[in-house]
Parts: sequence; C-alpha cells; structure tokens
Amino acid sequence: MNNLRNTLRLSPFIVYVVLLFALPTMLVVASAFEGGTGGWTLSNFSVYAQPGVIKAFWNSCWLSLLTSFVGACLGAIVCFALLGCSENGMVRRLVDAAASTLSQFGGVMLAFAFIATLGSQGMITLILKNLLKLDIYSNGMWLYTPQGLILPYLFFQIPLMIITFFPAMARLTSNLAEAVASLGGSRLTYWRCVGFQVLFPSFMGGFLLLFANAFSAYATAAALITQGSQIAPLQVRAALISETGLGSSGQAGAFAVGMLVIMSLVVILYALAERKAASWLK
Repeated sequence: MNNLRNTLRLSPFIVYVVLLFALPTMLVVASAFEGGTGGWTLSNFSVYAQPGVIKAFWNSCWLSLLTSFVGACLGAIVCFALLGCSENGMVRRLVDAAASTLSQFGGVMLAFAFIATLGSQGMITLILKNLLKLDIYSNGMWLYTPQGLILPYLFFQIPLMIITFFPAMARLTSNLAEAVASLGGSRLTYWRCVGFQVLFPSFMGGFLLLFANAFSAYATAAALITQGSQIAPLQVRAALISETGLGSSGQAGAFAVGMLVIMSLVVILYALAERKAASWLK
C-alpha cells in the first residue's frame, strides 16, 4: 500500500520524464534508422564518413573538456574563497545571485553581448586597438570559430560550477580540520589528504555536468558561427536545414544518436561520481 502511494506521488514526475525525456529520445533514435521511403535502414549513419563530421564531434569534445576543466577549477577557487565569507553576508548573497543568473544567461543574448564587446567593431576591441594599439584579430577573426566559443561558454560554466560545487564544500565540517591539526598535520596536509579526497567526487560530478552542458549547447554557437557546421549540434541543424532546402531527418537523427552515446557515457560517469560523493556525506 505504501509503495502504491509513493508511486502515485511520483506520477507527475514520471509523466514529466516520459514526455520530455524518454519519448523525445525514442523518437530521435527511431528517426536515425528510418529510411526516406519509410522503411528501416542503417544508411543514415553513413553521414559519419562525410568530410568534417568527425572533426565537428572532436571540436565539440575538446571545447567541452576545456571549458569544463577551466570552469570547474575557477568555480572551485571561488567556492573556496566564499568559505571565508559570512553565510548571510553581502558578498555571499551577491555571488549566489550572480551565479544563479549568469548560469542561465546564454543563447542569442550571450552571443550578442560578446559581438558587441569583442566583435570586430566591439567596444573592448576598439579600446584595445585605439589606446593600446593591440589588434586581437591580427591573426584572423577567431570569435566566430570554435576557439571563439571558449569565452562565451566559460561565462556560464563558471557560475554553474559555483552553484553545483559550493554546497559540497560548505558541508565540510571543522571537525575534520581539527582532527588533522590534533594529529600534527598542517593545513596543506588537511586539504591534500582529507579535503581533496572528500571533495573530489563532487568536483568530478560538477565537471561532468559542465561537460554535458557545453556539449549540448546550441543557441550560442548557432548565433556566433554562421558559416559551416563546426561542432556537433550545428551538424544536426545542417542535416535538418540544408543549403538546397532538402533536409534529412534521418541524418539528423544519426548525428543526434552519436551525441546521445557520448552524453550517456557522461551521465553514467556523473551518476557514479554522485554516488561516491553521497557515500562521503553519510
């Protein structure tokens, strides 16, 4: 009886997961195996042999890894600095509010902000060129390439890491540091042998979350990169809307399945990291 009640209580969430996650995933996977005449086929996966496709997936992977690592490290540093601030102080509240806001700031608005500040005629670009005689685009217009996505992605990756990682860091009790000190250990010993070991699963969980966030990001890249499909999400767009107007949902589904495989691996690793982190908190 209790199990039935618990199931009924979870029914809205189950319906939400099925409608917004499970059903779209099944439709995408089914479209990858659907032929143009309505039958089942594997020919859609031949798109991976086309020039530039594997490179686009590689660009998405290194971009996600780089921005996730840098965002996780910088976010962890900010979290460490926040430990010295009062829990109800102005600094803590400002950082919490800023992180919550900036982690959701993306898409076309973020792309426009970087074009207005770092574009060829952007404010910072012109200031550096006119006052310091420094041309940041002397070697080419990198803002509209995968390399140019690093700064915009870090703009929302770092705040997301702060939101994700700070609760784990705040749960570190002073008893652990006092126990290490009573045994003659230094503060460096505490962080190396205790603090880092306890926080590493949570750090990896945050890192993997940032990777998934960057790998699946579309709107910001679509607004900045208008020429070519240089990352995986843009390959899906190119398959749906070709230059000739004849899109292929099957090829788009094949690209999406490739992204789902990578995301599934990330989700499994994230679940393992969260499980390890939960064991430290018991």
